[in-house]
Amino acid sequence: MSLASVKRPHGREHGGGSKPAVGPVIVTEGLTRRFGRRRGITDVTVAVDRGEVFGFLGPNGAGKSTTIRLLLGLYRPTAGRAAVFGLDPRCHSVQMHRRVGYLPGELTLFPRLTGRQILDRFARIRGHVDHRYRDELVDRFGIELDRPIHTLSKGNVQKIGLLLAFAHRPELLILDEPTSGLDPLLQDEFGRLVTETAREGRTVFLSSHDLDEVQRLVDRLAIIKDGRIVITDTVEHLRASAPKTVEFCFAQPVDPAQFQTLDGVQVLSTDTTRVRLSVTGPIGPLLHAAVALDPVDMTSRPAELEELFLGYYRTDSAKTHSHGR
Repeated sequence: MSLASVKRPHGREHGGGSKPAVGPVIVTEGLTRRFGRRRGITDVTVAVDRGEVFGFLGPNGAGKSTTIRLLLGLYRPTAGRAAVFGLDPRCHSVQMHRRVGYLPGELTLFPRLTGRQILDRFARIRGHVDHRYRDELVDRFGIELDRPIHTLSKGNVQKIGLLLAFAHRPELLILDEPTSGLDPLLQDEFGRLVTETAREGRTVFLSSHDLDEVQRLVDRLAIIKDGRIVITDTVEHLRASAPKTVEFCFAQPVDPAQFQTLDGVQVLSTDTTRVRLSVTGPIGPLLHAAVALDPVDMTSRPAELEELFLGYYRTDSAKTHSHGR
């Protein structure tokens, strides 16, 4: 697949923010990284547009952090390429990093410095900081800036990490497990912050294994498993295409085998007069078959996205599925 052929979303309407980037903010083509005999990532191809919240979802060890380190220029690809703002992360790291806010999955800060001292050091390195915005975030998240890092809980250190990533209003946020250690109220506040960031036309690349967090916040997502992308799609489309669970209750015992012959229908469980089915595609043929058996009750519900995601996690198929927005 060429970079030009990568399908990109139309995006939402956003007000404010910086001047739109030309082309995608992040693009990778066949990105591969091997560590000797150890697996890294293989043939990862994604494109992320300006103003998009893009979810990068996968179980621990799937290749999320390796991909991020390649985007940041911390690793050299074994094959393929990556571009951020159209720049090679290895050749233009300083220019690129000024425009990026990064929160690593394993955050390590100078233990004897206070949060304020660390913020000041980062501000000097970057050459700019929005003090009013920084103070607003400190208040919103209740961030403790005047105690040494080693005296703080994991959650309070994580809040300082969020502040370091967001305070300079970067064009791109790359966040690896950003809500680790945060309580539910602060997780909600983080969600509002991400939404505000996208509305300003800035981009968020959100790597997580928290299914609920991803499906609440992202426009599109990619699922990575064993170092390979298994699907890229919108949350909307995933929800619409997820199989439905249908349960019938009959007055008399029925033979569930007659449902097995229907296309897109799988029998999940039976209990003499009850049959629970998974249905993919049109439900009409199933209803026609059920009516002939005189059902007395029926329930139907769409699959939760969590079920769909876990299905991709569990599958052993090496096939790659890709759907554009």
